[in-house]
Amino acid sequence: MSRELRIGTRGSQLALWQANTVKRRIEEDGGPACRILVIKTSGDRLQEAPLSEVGGKRLFVKEIEDALLRNEVDLAVHSSKDMPALLPERLTIAAVLPREDPLDAVVLPMTPSMTSSSASIDDLVAALGRSPSIGTGSVRRIAQLTRLLPGARFTPIRGNLDTRLRKLDEGVHDALVLAAAGLRRLGFASRISLTLPAAACVPAPGQGIVAIEVRDGDDDTRRAVVRIDDQAAGAALKAERAVVEALGGGCQTPIGALATPEDGDTLQLVAVVVALDGSRAVRGHAQGPRERAAALGASVGAQLLADGAGDILADAHRAQAAVEGLQP
Repeated sequence: MSRELRIGTRGSQLALWQANTVKRRIEEDGGPACRILVIKTSGDRLQEAPLSEVGGKRLFVKEIEDALLRNEVDLAVHSSKDMPALLPERLTIAAVLPREDPLDAVVLPMTPSMTSSSASIDDLVAALGRSPSIGTGSVRRIAQLTRLLPGARFTPIRGNLDTRLRKLDEGVHDALVLAAAGLRRLGFASRISLTLPAAACVPAPGQGIVAIEVRDGDDDTRRAVVRIDDQAAGAALKAERAVVEALGGGCQTPIGALATPEDGDTLQLVAVVVALDGSRAVRGHAQGPRERAAALGASVGAQLLADGAGDILADAHRAQAAVEGLQP
């Protein structure tokens, strides 16, 4: 294959890190030269609105997928947690990069009272007090953290990572809760005060995994990207996305899922569905062979539904519809 590959991506700090990493790996593996094309998405244009009020994280991928379908780019690079459970027709995830730390991280101001080497959940509660202001717009994080910090006030925070950290250090918030993967990839690992264990806050499905999306039938591009595919991360992503698909959930719903490779080819999968106010939570878990990742996820999703997750999600969808109905 001699033609240049066009990579579609958002223009944020993290998105460009992801796209440049994919470009470098393809070229270093002997693949074709790559060119990055920045595509502005609805999510980038609506910087002031909380994601839960403007359609969720799907807004970060739609325009890029449209460009892929129109043959304006050859592959799209996404944070996989931003992708809908069901992809548009004629598009598929052809490869993923190795997974970074999938957990959520608490970031305190520049003079934190605890460090990542010694912090615990109890330390976090003690440091933040009874009613801290926490910067996050994720309904999944808010629902789970409300159970840990029932007096907390949650405020949406958008923009590039350095902007969010500056607002934190200026006192706009007492803490931020962000994906540890983004902090680590952009060189801000030292700002992580506490990584939240999955027992406290199950991460978003796909968190920490960079996905490469291509058109069905574009065999040349698929061959170029499959060579850099990480099979362990790909299996985890299949399991986690299968949970969401079984639940009928979208990006801005209170669903967490995390598949962790165990010895050999085994996956350990945990998932949770939490009421928006934190009052109810349904958990499921299972383990199984990596080659049956999608079936494992579907099984856990069915388990969650049998235990009442459907009612929690129905309430969340009704609340979301009411919020959207109030938008001008």
